[in-house]
Amino acid sequence: MLALILLIVVIAAMVILVIFGEGETIAGLEPSLFASLVSASAFGVLALSWGSDEFRGKWREAARNAAIWLLITFGLLAAYAYRFEFQDVANRVLAEVAPGRVVMARGGEVTIARSGSGSFIIAGKVNGRETRLLFDTGASAVVLTDATARAAGIDPDTLRYSVPVSTANGRTTAAPVRLDRLEIGPISETSVQALVARPGALGENLLGMSFLERLQSYQVSEDKLVLRGGR
Repeated sequence: MLALILLIVVIAAMVILVIFGEGETIAGLEPSLFASLVSASAFGVLALSWGSDEFRGKWREAARNAAIWLLITFGLLAAYAYRFEFQDVANRVLAEVAPGRVVMARGGEVTIARSGSGSFIIAGKVNGRETRLLFDTGASAVVLTDATARAAGIDPDTLRYSVPVSTANGRTTAAPVRLDRLEIGPISETSVQALVARPGALGENLLGMSFLERLQSYQVSEDKLVLRGGR
């Protein structure tokens, strides 16, 4: 019987909403707030009625169960309200335990932790293919190894190695290319000038100035590298 009465109340509230429309107030309340209050009240009365039947004579148990559900609801609401803060904390922890992993923050900022070798090895994508690049402000351009270039769809056999470069193995030449896309987390740049090193001349891909100078900023702070896109 109570369920039928509540159903009638909800239907009546819906009829009132249709009659008054969204541009009017109902009993001094906005239509959406009025609908929410009616629905919450109806379900609240229904829950209270069910609880009184289910826990008749066991009010202590009922109060304990109600308190548990209130705590669970409060916890879920708090987790949702502070979801961005929790995500930032989780990202900082991941950055500490996984050097090289790109940790994304709000506003298009990414953070990379220093590796055990003391350098910043960054996980990125070249022409959509996942690769790792060494942060190097001393390199005038992005420099790719022969293997990375092939994986990114560049055929080194067709390139002209005409640009003198210095590597850990000494002086050599590299081939100029233009990358369709280079991505570091949410930071994405198209048509990036780069060089392809001769086979065996380079041990790591270099994230050089042809990419870094396009950023809004980059900063090394203690053991963290912070890149900000959207220049």
